[in-house]
Parts: sequence; structure tokens; C-alpha cells
Amino acid sequence: MIEYLAQHLWQMWAVVAVVCLILELTAGDFFIICFSIGAVFAAICDVVGGGFYMQLFVFALFTVISLFLVRPFALKYLHKNDDNRVSNADALLGRKGRVVEAIGAGDYGRVAIDGDVWKAVASTNVSIPVGTFVRVVDRESIIITVEPVES
Repeated sequence: MIEYLAQHLWQMWAVVAVVCLILELTAGDFFIICFSIGAVFAAICDVVGGGFYMQLFVFALFTVISLFLVRPFALKYLHKNDDNRVSNADALLGRKGRVVEAIGAGDYGRVAIDGDVWKAVASTNVSIPVGTFVRVVDRESIIITVEPVES
């Protein structure tokens, strides 16, 4: 078995490349994919007859080249607005939803937004009945502040 692997290292490099691609899918920061690129070139080096140390050199060389050339290019074009991107509860600001539990004047109710139900309070001291469409204007922790809007 060891002799077979030693004679067919390109298969091991291919496995490394695929594993790195799968790991990149979980990370998404275009770092691990550089190792995958290095492994592909190391596999090619094995196919054309390069020795083990030459394969390690090619792997390291193309991984470093990818880190400096491919990663910045990918980050620039695939993560264009990351600085301005909001996430989690901050992404709710400005979104519209529907009241599913009446919001009393100065009291809490519930608002459904894209299938999620949030605890909500009215922005003004008025009651908002069930079925009213509202817009999120603020949030404090997990409680959103809403105002009625036209449907």
C-alpha cells in the first residue's frame, strides 16, 4: 500500500485539493483555496515526473503565489461591500413585516418578518392591530421598534 501511494502521489495531492475546496466552502475567506491550488500544481508535478521534494516545493510555491495573487483578486470582486454589509438583527432595520400579535400602546407585540417572529414595540404610543404592515425603524437587543406603513 505504501509503495502504491509513493508511486501515485498525484492521487494524494488530488485528495488534499478536494478537501481544501470543501473546507473553503465552510470558511469563505479565500485562504484555504490557495492550498488547493498548490495541491493541484503539486499533483501535476508528480504526473510529469517530479520527485517528492520537488512536489513539496511546487506546493509551497504555488500556495504562496495564490495567497498574493488569487486571494486579493477574489476578495476584491467577490466581497465588494463587506465593510457596509450588516448582519444579524441590524439587517432588520428598514425591513417590512406584518403584526401577528397586536402591539398595545406602550406594550409589546409580535411581528413576522420573512418567517421569523420578533418581539416588537410601536415607535409612537399607539396600538397596532394584527395584520397591519409595519417597518422596522430601530432595535434594542432583540426587541424591534416598528411603525405602520401602507401595504
